[in-house]
Amino acid sequence: MDILRVLVTDDELGMRLGVARTLRDFTVQVPDVEETIGFAVEEADRGEVALEKIRASRPDILFLDHKMPGMSGLEVLDATRDLQSEMLTIMITAYASIETAVQATKRGAYDFLAKPFTPEELRNTTRKAAARLALAKQARKLAEEKRQVRFQFIRVLGHELKAPLNAVEGYLRMLEEGRLGDRLPAYDEAVKRSLTRIEAMRKLVTDLLDVTHIESGQRQRHLAMVDLVQMARGVLETFASEAAAKRIEIVCHAPEPVQLVADRGEIEMMLNNLISNAVKYNREGGRVDVRLTREADRVTIAVGDTGIGLTPEEAERLFGEFVRIRNEKTQSILGSGLGLSIVKKLAWLYGGDATVSSQSGVGSTFTVVLCDQPSDHSAIPSPPLTSENSLTSSSQIPTTA
Repeated sequence: MDILRVLVTDDELGMRLGVARTLRDFTVQVPDVEETIGFAVEEADRGEVALEKIRASRPDILFLDHKMPGMSGLEVLDATRDLQSEMLTIMITAYASIETAVQATKRGAYDFLAKPFTPEELRNTTRKAAARLALAKQARKLAEEKRQVRFQFIRVLGHELKAPLNAVEGYLRMLEEGRLGDRLPAYDEAVKRSLTRIEAMRKLVTDLLDVTHIESGQRQRHLAMVDLVQMARGVLETFASEAAAKRIEIVCHAPEPVQLVADRGEIEMMLNNLISNAVKYNREGGRVDVRLTREADRVTIAVGDTGIGLTPEEAERLFGEFVRIRNEKTQSILGSGLGLSIVKKLAWLYGGDATVSSQSGVGSTFTVVLCDQPSDHSAIPSPPLTSENSLTSSSQIPTTA
């Protein structure tokens, strides 16, 4: 339970004791933030005493009498104007009038309570103030989380772009300074490696745009009946030459057809990422099995490989943004670290999910389950940050495209 500090400032002892007694065991439930709030009450009999207490340790709620000997309530308001964004002041006075309320509000008061008031009126006013403070606290917390996520995102993105840029710059310096001699063919490898790095950066930018469009709902979706078998075979043809270069056999297992109401571009995006990974992270002479099945109103896409596989710890965080498992087997494989994150977000868009089962050194199977009748709503809610989907630090970065 969260405890709010309340300072009651009034020259009448009975008023101070009455407020303290009413709020002693009073609690407020704030459903929007799932929080219960209690109150710890302090007292001040004059404005000068209240000001000292406020400056020493700011309360959350200040009940402030308008008319007091010495420093008035309005003068206390003026003296604490810079604290009003974090401390809610409620004026209490026997001289209730529109003019007084306007003056108090202009000077930063949150609410107004006219004497005499009942315990229930006091509780209602306190309840509103407590709810506002709880919501403001939650807003600050969310803003800080957003700032931290943005910071992590920019840091990881900077890391991902810095490495290939440094490599391209190094190759260009070699060309500029003619370090490999006068024969042009000697520079072919440097040019080839530079183009490879540039292509990887282009894919990173494309994947970033895809993630942004998916999460924001700004991507135009065109839902229609599509045949997953036909689409999978088209994607397999795209990676046929890359698979052949590593002597990888690719087999599609599916009845014909497997139809689904979907956006063609989104399905192609998922298949491209899954099959591309299965080829890239496979071993020489390995195998890729693509299985498409239907059960009731669900369609399952399962892509298995005989590649390097994953440890349980690696598999747990694999679908996060910019997550790539870097080790001696993957250090030469380029990727954006966003592909599987895109797959999972698209699966959520279809009321399904994306999972992986894997054994290190044996292979992995990625399974995507999709609902047959997706909503035509474009945006998806962002998942809470967890160890599985949070941005990793640059020391953890890198496997999957």
